[in-house]
Amino acid sequence: MGFFHRLNRSADLVTGMADRRGVDFSARIMRNPDAGTESFRALMMRCSACSDQDGCAELQANCDHLDAAPDYCCNKGFFDKV
Repeated sequence: MGFFHRLNRSADLVTGMADRRGVDFSARIMRNPDAGTESFRALMMRCSACSDQDGCAELQANCDHLDAAPDYCCNKGFFDKV
């Protein structure tokens, strides 16, 4: 898988996890564009290092809502405190 393909997939997975955890990135970015986009970029970069993106994609395909991020999620700390 190429670098840009992995980043694109990571953006989709981060957005999907945010949706399932009730995080509105659009509102965060509108409130503070610099911090909001930097936060999203950091989440996306951590996600791109994940060794179980396939598992995350499958989880998201089967769940519309999550009470917590999965234990393997590189962004669990962020998603579990929002």
